[in-house]
Amino acid sequence: MKPQLIKTYFIVLTVLCVSINAFAQKNIAISDSLSANADMLKVKLGSSFFGKMQKFKFGDYAVVSGKVGWTRSSSSSNFLETKTESKSSQKFSFVLAGGGTDTAKVNAAKNIQLQQQNSLRIFNNFSWGDDETLRQSMNFSALISLNGDTSESWALVMKDESGTKTQNKYDAFLTDGKRRIQIFMVTGENKGNSMVPPALGYELVENGRSYSAIQFYGGGFFPMNRNIIWLDKRLDPKFKLILSAAMVAILELKFEEMVER
Repeated sequence: MKPQLIKTYFIVLTVLCVSINAFAQKNIAISDSLSANADMLKVKLGSSFFGKMQKFKFGDYAVVSGKVGWTRSSSSSNFLETKTESKSSQKFSFVLAGGGTDTAKVNAAKNIQLQQQNSLRIFNNFSWGDDETLRQSMNFSALISLNGDTSESWALVMKDESGTKTQNKYDAFLTDGKRRIQIFMVTGENKGNSMVPPALGYELVENGRSYSAIQFYGGGFFPMNRNIIWLDKRLDPKFKLILSAAMVAILELKFEEMVER
């Protein structure tokens, strides 16, 4: 290839990349009240080793230790393998330090169940029936305690269910048994380009007040380099640490899901 053609090729490629990125909103659309009163903290990924969790760091908060367990899987099917059922589970734990002496300890577990209907292969190029996901469910929970005191713990719960034989269901919340903070899915905007995936994240809201938000997917190119946490700076430091621990648990959950794909 001639040098001039190579130069032209890279110019066109650069312009294309910039144009696609310009269509993708880089950040999720959080509420105006949170945007006006929150610290916007970019998440640094830090080091990661086999069996160890990412050393996430944002603002004064940092994961000081963390481990990720093996994914345990099992599956079964009928004689003709037209119906299959599989299960998988994984656990992880970490300690998150704040700006002071307080630390949050988190123990989390994810369970997935998948029921599928498979077509029956008759010949090499002919099958009978359809392939479809009958039911897929994900249950994630994380127990959060401050300074090793389990008497005042918070639980993060996320449930997601879909499939042709069930209604699509989603529920996510953070609770201490008395309070219930809902976790809503939030996206960015494609700005007219449906081919570019938008930014994705969650916002934590109690009785109409938004406390925090997390962006786990930045959209466009290199989405994992745009993880952001918004945290209301007017909150009590201990409560901010609880919220931060919950958002780190969500971020680790999403990282593990992306690794598995």
